[in-house]
Order: sequence, then C-alpha cells, then structure tokens
Amino acid sequence: SSNMEDDVSLKFRQQLLHIDENLVAEDVAALKFLCIDLLPFKKLESVKSAVDIFQLLMAEEYLNEEDTFLLAELLYRIKCHSLLKKLGYTKEKVQECLHEKGRVSPYRQMLYELSENITNEMLKDIIFLLQNCLPKRRITLSALELLILLEKQGLLTENNVQMLEEVCMNVSPDLVETVNCYKRAKVSLPQQENTLPVKESSLSHTGDIRVFTSPQFGTSILVTNSDRRVWLLNPPFCVQMTNPAAKPVLYTFFFSFLQKMTSYKMDGPHRGFCLVINNVNFDRSLQERKGSCKDAGELERVFTWLGLDVRTYTDLTSREIKDLMRTWQHLQDHKDRDCFICCILSHGESGAIYGKDEELVSIRMIMSHFTAKQCPQLAEKPKLFFIQACQGKEIQCPVYVEADARIPDLSSMQQSVSPSESIPEEADFLLGMATIDGYVSFRHIQQGAWYIQALCSKLQLLVPRGEDILSILTEVNEDVGRRVDRLGTKKQMPQPAYTLRRKFIFPIPRDPPPS
Repeated sequence: SSNMEDDVSLKFRQQLLHIDENLVAEDVAALKFLCIDLLPFKKLESVKSAVDIFQLLMAEEYLNEEDTFLLAELLYRIKCHSLLKKLGYTKEKVQECLHEKGRVSPYRQMLYELSENITNEMLKDIIFLLQNCLPKRRITLSALELLILLEKQGLLTENNVQMLEEVCMNVSPDLVETVNCYKRAKVSLPQQENTLPVKESSLSHTGDIRVFTSPQFGTSILVTNSDRRVWLLNPPFCVQMTNPAAKPVLYTFFFSFLQKMTSYKMDGPHRGFCLVINNVNFDRSLQERKGSCKDAGELERVFTWLGLDVRTYTDLTSREIKDLMRTWQHLQDHKDRDCFICCILSHGESGAIYGKDEELVSIRMIMSHFTAKQCPQLAEKPKLFFIQACQGKEIQCPVYVEADARIPDLSSMQQSVSPSESIPEEADFLLGMATIDGYVSFRHIQQGAWYIQALCSKLQLLVPRGEDILSILTEVNEDVGRRVDRLGTKKQMPQPAYTLRRKFIFPIPRDPPPS
C-alpha cells in the first residue's frame, strides 16, 4: 500500500512538474498574483517558479492529488487551458464548478483582468499619473507589480477601488468598465431579480425617456417598460421609460444612441487596412488552387466598398507570411484606423495554413501579432481574420470541386485544433473559418471558394441593412451549410470564434454594392 501511495505521489508530482515546464515567467507572475489572498505574502515574494507555488499550496492544504481544483482554477484564470487536461479537467468542466468551488475572489479576478488589458502605452500613462504614490527607486514595473504596490500602500483594497477607477478613467473607458462591473456585482441592486438584457422589441414604445446618473454605480442604463419591469444594461448611461406621452423622435434617438454605446466606434477618419494573402501555386506536392484569384478579387472589391484600404499579396512562403505580419504589426498608421482585417486563402491543416514553400504557419501565431501588447495601435479595436483553408482531410468530393487540403496520409492523425484554440486569449478578435476542424473546405475551380463567395455576397446584402458581423457570419454558415448538404456530407459549419466585446457594425457605404 505504501509503495502504491509513493507511486501515486510520484505520478502527481510529475504532473505538476510537467505543468511547471509549460509555464513561462509571465504565467508564474500571474499565478503569484492570483494566490495573494490565499498564501502568506512573505512566502510568495520568494517564489521563483510555478513549482514553488505548488509547494506552498500543498503546505497550506489547498492542493493534493485528490483535490486539484484550485490549480485547475488558477490555470483557467491565466488562460492556460491546454494544461487543464493534465489534471483531468476541461475548460467547460472548470467553468461548471467555479460557482461552487472557486477560490479566487471577484476582486482579485477583476485586478488580473485589468492587468491583462493594460497595454505598455497605458501602463506608462498610469505610472505617470501615480508618480507621487510610487517609490522613486522603482523604474520598470509590470501592470501586476504596480497593482501589488498600490495594495501594499493601502491605496487599493477590496472595498476601495476609487483611485484605480479615477486613473483608469484618464487612460481608457474599457478599463473603467472592468472596475464598474466589479462594483456593480459587489453591491446588489434592489431590482436584481428583474434584471434582464434589453431588446428593442421587448421595450414599450410608449413612454417618456429620461437620462440620469446613479452616484452609487456610476452610470448605467435602466429601462422600465409599462409592465414595471426593470432592464439593466452595462453601457454608461441610464434611460427610463414610464410615461405614455413620449415623442417617436426620442425613441429613434434612444435606439441609435444605444447602438452606438454597445457597438465598436467606426466613425474615425479611416476605416482600416485589409490584407488579402492569396496562395495559389505551391513548390512541391500541393495542387494549384484554381478559382482562388476570383476569391481574392471579390474580397478586394467588397472590402474596398466597405471603406478599407485593401492590400493583396500572392504566393507567399511561410517566412514571408511571418515577416509580413511583423511589418503590419509595427505600422503606426493603425492609430487613426477603426479596425483591422486579414483574409488568408491557402491550403491548410488543423489550426494552420500552408506557405508557398509548403511549410505550415499556425493561425494563432499569425493572430498573436495583433494583441494589445504586440500592436498597441490596435488596442481595443476589432481585429477580424477570415481563413479559407482546409482544417483536415475528411470528406471526398466530386471532381468539379476541389478541397483545400493534402491527400490523406499519416499526418492526418495529428491532434486537431479548434478555432477557439487558435484565437488569442484577449478581447476584440474574431476568427471566421471556412470549415469546422478536421474537415476540408470546398472550392469551385471556376466560381471560387463557397465560404468566400458566401461571405462577400452576405456582406453586400446585410451591411446596408445595418446587421452586425456575427449575424452576417451566421447567415454565411447557413448558406455554406446548405451547399455542403447538397453533396450529402451533412456537416454543419462552425460558428466563428470571437472575443468581441461589442457589436461590430460596418457603416453603410454611400455607393451601391459592387456586384
């Protein structure tokens, strides 16, 4: 029995060691921060690696081989979802148990989320604003170190986030919203049981509109309709409708105003850049992608019509794709643009696309060039990626339709990567894929790819109706799904993976659609 226990214990420690080996210095700093309320601060300060944290958690009886949930929660919070399976968890399983077993306080979660959204530029501004509160000797601080310093000085506590709120207000409205969400959750509203998301159709269209501010919560939208229901919204304004004497113009104002508050800002001097990478010819065994030039041309026409500066690149190697991403990542001109769009047409595998040299480039790596930290000029702006490439080898198709994948071979046994795993773990991204993971996408050799043709067609049809991008992509999926069904494959299209915080709505172009 003792030998068995030793074996189990050894196996458990090996698991922990494996997790430690997959965590970088930033992850260890994040784990330390999330454990501040659980472990003695003096001991945490001497932590050098994740293993040190695991030892402390075991010593305090937060972690043992029978109960690994706290570690699973910590890995979930720092978005290391792929390591959860080492503990027998999935992201969904952790989410289910958090309500009952979660130990990281909402206050600590809020501070960590805040730190994740603070770009280097914002951090400089915050440090400048707080100069008088910071020790003169400290020169370089990370966002987490800065928050710890404010806590040590008593300027930031669970019940007092006022200074934090004031500083964020000067730096970024979205940071303020994170703090406000925490405050709203902390102070329960008297009408809590009636709180529901607002929908235009569910509001009484007879009523008076008054805009007001609540000193307790900052500003929120509260809408009361004729049956006395209260509707709470997050954006920073309050509207109450009670009286049957309002003029229609007020409603028009209210709903267009509400849409602006809950949509990304798209009224800057320039819409943004749209890159189209079109790989048609390949160096060795991959077939020419006939019909792809039609797709590239269609994307260029439609996104130009939508106000974007489109740049098309043809037949790039894997290295050239990476170099191109680095070039666009450092472009200062993004500062005056509303958004960024990148379309890639190529052959592909699970979670990756092929360069002309037939080397794979990970979709996640491509997208990670444009995170808030890597590309501060695009921080808080929507970044949309559309990929037309196979995600596997399944499904045989008729000869007039080609598949954007290699012929099946042993490499098809590789582990599959879902779109949600390809997308960076931070706000403001959308990834639209031509196919679900593990399946080929279809391209007609004359008419082009089904996904790209449907995307261009639905953008032209639905943007003039004021539809947001997720509604448009749902229509695209239905359209492609119907075509896939005609081949008898019965495979459902994926919903796009996204971390958008608001609706993304293209302003309606003055000109008619190009086709």
